[in-house]
Amino acid sequence: MAACIVFIRETAPGERRVALTPETTRKLTGLGARVLIERGAGEPAFFPDAAYAGAEFSDDADAALAQADVLVCVQPPANQRLARLNPGTVVVGLLAPHADPARVQAFIDGRLTAFPLEKLPRTTRAQAMDVLSSQAGMAGYKAVLLAAQLAPRYFPMLTTAAGTIRPSKVLVVGAGVAGLQAIATARRLGAQVEGFDVRPETREQIESLGGKFLDLGVSAAGEGGYARELTAEERAEQQRRLGEHLKTVDVVVTTAAVPGRPAPKIISAAMVSGMKPGSVVVDLAAETGGNCELTRPGETFEQGGVTFAGPLNLASQGAMHASEMYARNVYNFLALSLKDGALAMDWDDELLARTCLAHDGVRRDG
Repeated sequence: MAACIVFIRETAPGERRVALTPETTRKLTGLGARVLIERGAGEPAFFPDAAYAGAEFSDDADAALAQADVLVCVQPPANQRLARLNPGTVVVGLLAPHADPARVQAFIDGRLTAFPLEKLPRTTRAQAMDVLSSQAGMAGYKAVLLAAQLAPRYFPMLTTAAGTIRPSKVLVVGAGVAGLQAIATARRLGAQVEGFDVRPETREQIESLGGKFLDLGVSAAGEGGYARELTAEERAEQQRRLGEHLKTVDVVVTTAAVPGRPAPKIISAAMVSGMKPGSVVVDLAAETGGNCELTRPGETFEQGGVTFAGPLNLASQGAMHASEMYARNVYNFLALSLKDGALAMDWDDELLARTCLAHDGVRRDG
């Protein structure tokens, strides 16, 4: 029997991304699945109902949920919505289990199968399903555009009749996917760009994008592509050197984050106090507390001549392309379990086993 894949409107404030696009709808129906969509669910990302060829539509989200074998989402539905799902329903999305223990319990109590895609193993085989990377790329791009808007100066060098304008000096802290996209974008805008990361292996990636690697003499290479936590002595030396360097910088974009944990504090208030008037700090890690001590999540403000921005959900500002990438990630993950249109979970597949949070009333992530 064909699996029913349901897609309803996102309800999180400001969320414009969607988990299903016309492209992935065609692919899912091509695999034999049935796709049921709440009317208008794709419109926030500029995908009208008429574009979803092959899909069925419902005017009632709750009625659609009652038919779901699979619910795809960007952000997790409200717990009362989860309670309307039938036992055994598969939920796939950025489910943020660490943010709400009650949500985890709702998955367990409802005997739902929950796949938080942020838990997906970061292996070569999983790259086509890596939602963290696809969404971080958009966020890094938008962060630099925001910085350019807030900065009281040009990014590129300009030669004008009124004299030469020197390029802005941009420092990107953190060289993950978001940081590398930020470096590339700042370079395209003509800025003089530096990248800083405590993982020395990022030097080659930063330099390949035209940035200069800022070496502060502190290495924190860790496992799984993430940095390890610095010792107190290492952190103090890093901050001393970084503080001195920030005095020469016009724009700072911070992107350092560890999934499921508060963002590391890298830029202190004392360090900011030495920055030039007119400088800008855009803290992409604001959603998990920020890399800068002065960041206020969701706010943009000026203090001591420095402008601070703590944007939330920047990827949503590029909703169309962010949704296209996200929906392909979701499709590639679902395709692991769709056989002739029906669901067939292979629990020996590490991508399924290690991504699963709950199944049949049992928490599976330890």
